[in-house]
Order: sequence, then C-alpha cells, then structure tokens
Amino acid sequence: MPQALALLAADRPSAIFTTGGYVAIPILVAAAILRIPVLLWEGNVVPGRSVRATARLASAIAVSVAATCAALGGRRPCLETGTPIRETRGIDRLAARERLEIPPGARVLLVFGGSQAVRRFNTAVAEVLPRLLERIHVIHVTGDDGYAAALAARERLPADAQARYRPEPFLRDEMLTALAAADLVLGRAGSSTLAEVTALGLPMIVVPYPHAGGHQRANAVRLADAGAARLIEDADLDGAALLEATRILDEPATHAAMAAASRSLGRPAAADAVATMLLALALREPLPDAASVERIARGGGSLAGRP
Repeated sequence: MPQALALLAADRPSAIFTTGGYVAIPILVAAAILRIPVLLWEGNVVPGRSVRATARLASAIAVSVAATCAALGGRRPCLETGTPIRETRGIDRLAARERLEIPPGARVLLVFGGSQAVRRFNTAVAEVLPRLLERIHVIHVTGDDGYAAALAARERLPADAQARYRPEPFLRDEMLTALAAADLVLGRAGSSTLAEVTALGLPMIVVPYPHAGGHQRANAVRLADAGAARLIEDADLDGAALLEATRILDEPATHAAMAAASRSLGRPAAADAVATMLLALALREPLPDAASVERIARGGGSLAGRP
C-alpha cells in the first residue's frame, strides 16, 4: 500500500479503471486517499466476493447487467454498460460464409467452450456428429486435446459430410468470422461469450460451466429467461440433448424469436459506454444518465460528439 500511494502520488492519474479483485485493494485505497476517481466494471450477474469487497472503494460502477448493481450496494452511481467486446458492427455475414466456404443458405452450428472444459462438448458432438451433418454445417472449436480425435472422426465421414464439418483447435482472428457465419451457438456462459453472441443476435444453447461459483449459471439463466437461449446443465449435455436442442434450426419462427431476444440484450458498443463514464470521472464532470449510457452501449453514438 505505501508503494501504491507513492506511485499514484508521483504519476497523479486523472482516473483509474479496475475490474476489482483483491490485488486492486492497495491501489484503490491509495486512490481514495489522493481523491483520484475510480471506475469499477463487473461483467457477471452475480459478482464474486473480491469484487464486492473492492466495489466500496470505487467512485462509480459499470456493470454488464443492471441487476448486479443491487449486489454491489447502492451508495455510488452504478450504470449498465454491457460487456466491452471487440468490434462486431459492420461484419458481413455473406463474406464470413464465403471465407469459411459455407453456402449462403446453409444452417450453421458453432461449438466452442471457451478456454477450458471443452471435453464434454467434444464428447456430445462426437456421439451424434453424422446425424448432425445430415441437416447442418458444424464449426467445432475442439481445443488442442480434442483436435486429433475430431480430425479422425472427420476422416471417417462420407465426402459430402466432411465438407460440412470444420474442426479447429482454436479460433483467434477468425472467431468473429465464425460467429458471423453461425445461426446457432453452443457455448459456455462467460460474460464475454454472451456479449459477443447477443451483439450479433445469435440464439444459443448455453451450458454454464459448473465450477465458477455460480456466476455462469446466473448469466445463463438471464439469457434463457429472456428467450434468447436454451439452457442445458453441464451434467445433462450429451449427444441426445445436443441433437434435440439443435431442432431450433428446423423451426424458423422459434429461431427468429430467439434471435430477436438475443439482439435485444446486445450491447455492441459497451466499450464506448464504459469509456464515456471513465472520461467523465477523469474530467470531474457529471456522469451520463442511464438512458444516455444505454443509447451509447447499443451503438447510438457518444456524448457531446466525443470520439
């Protein structure tokens, strides 16, 4: 803490941005002593203990979901910005499909489990892969450990089915391309994953990671309650459950309703909204109101013509 105080006293930042956690406490205490404003951002519906502990040291709070404000206390301004993500606006769906060699009218399932715990996804896909490929194209992010098995499974398929199955160990630069090309996503319920899926208005089969302190399940329930996702518990995900859930793609009205619900939750310009709040703190100006923040987060432009 003395080191943090010395650093901030020397540098005198106009504002501090944090995502909380115990490691932030020395900096935030020093900021309070020096009257440096702090913006804390939290992306989960249910914040963890470390975030709850540090929120009291913030000048203002930005959250992905408005309900989180109650869990972080009501004594400081708290505004819903959504989750900052990479730029999704202006993505061309037809160009994405052309890049991935997917026909314009094909129905596409994108499967990815985030950075961990993809084995259950891989097993479920493997159990019903030939049956899935009778109806749809599958982009399958397997992780390093599952990639060899997925390639072997692809080699056992007939040639026409092979063309509809694209296993990848990871998608980095091409993840947005895959999302833009997809009609349905099977994935976990991390805040960044859900933010990108809803920014693109994609229906989802959401399987919350069960060992994340309940954060992912709360995120997933919000999506499912809004009508944007089908929730499957991790223990219940197998080939049969996956096959049944993908029937969404056979029901145009259901798919369209889920896509609209997903889009209604999207905040593609959340980073702009967070930056607007941070800039207001740095300049010692009043924070924008909730309606202005929502407008910015949905892509409606910034305040006062600021970039």
